[in-house]
Amino acid sequence: MTPTLGERVLAGDPRAIARAISLIEDEDPASAELVRAIFGHTGRAYLVGVTGPPGAGKSTLVDRLVAAFRAGARAVQTSDAAAPSRPAVGVIAVDPTSPFSGGAVLGDRLRMQAHAQDPGVFIRSMATRGHLGGLARATGDAALVLDAAGVETIVIETVGVGQDEVDIIRTADVAIVTLVPGTGDEVQALKAGIMEIADIFVVNKADREGADRLVSAVDANLALHSYASGEWRPPIVKTVATSGAGVPELVSAIGAFREHSRGVQTSRRKARSEYRLRELVAQRFMSHLEREVLATGELAGIVDRVASREVDPYTAANDLLTRALRR
Repeated sequence: MTPTLGERVLAGDPRAIARAISLIEDEDPASAELVRAIFGHTGRAYLVGVTGPPGAGKSTLVDRLVAAFRAGARAVQTSDAAAPSRPAVGVIAVDPTSPFSGGAVLGDRLRMQAHAQDPGVFIRSMATRGHLGGLARATGDAALVLDAAGVETIVIETVGVGQDEVDIIRTADVAIVTLVPGTGDEVQALKAGIMEIADIFVVNKADREGADRLVSAVDANLALHSYASGEWRPPIVKTVATSGAGVPELVSAIGAFREHSRGVQTSRRKARSEYRLRELVAQRFMSHLEREVLATGELAGIVDRVASREVDPYTAANDLLTRALRR
């Protein structure tokens, strides 16, 4: 009997993985059934989130991280000759969607060509398609597909839009904030949003003038926070991604955080599950409202009334909720 798409994903088939992620990106009705089929086989992968402002060298840093993780995976596979051939490292690189053309330049694959022929690395570029927060809406489910396929480490690179990329902390097990000297990051780093999401800070392009000043600025800001005994204090790692300098230290910092957070990892994943559940309920509710409750074009009419101040948004929302509950 021909195996299902879900079974092929669980077997680590790269073509099936690609097809499954495409279904999820396109919001195909079959994607929900796929997630149901594979969900019980997930929860084993470690998700590494890399965020930061544009020009910080995130893609090059991710490329170096993938090489380091891949080298570690090869060492394990060498000691276990019976291990199945499947991707060991996955990359989900999110690129912005143009608000004008609707297109996206998925350039991260170009920067990771060194891994293109390695069957142990699966790279997928995704467009945000207008979703805010630095990630695509489908990022979490795409990570589930890679997790179910047996991928051990999944690196998620965000768009790079600034300090509002809070979605990464709701998606990844460790959040790495990448900064670069000489572009105003001394000020950017002091903003609360980006300080609160970082588990590890990376000052990339550390061979540039101002790198030490940036490290001092971040360290001074961290010193303002009171850390309880045994609480994780985000380390600051200096790297030069183009040469690989500092990458081993970054990998060590990721390992240290993973070990330190074993006791709280469950609560973090629980929070992630709650966020995803709330997001799905809201999405399904709006879909139900538009398909089953409202007439074609009626929602646009209500929006026009709110925009023209004929009705306030709270009254409009309550009316929509009441109508939906009656159905």
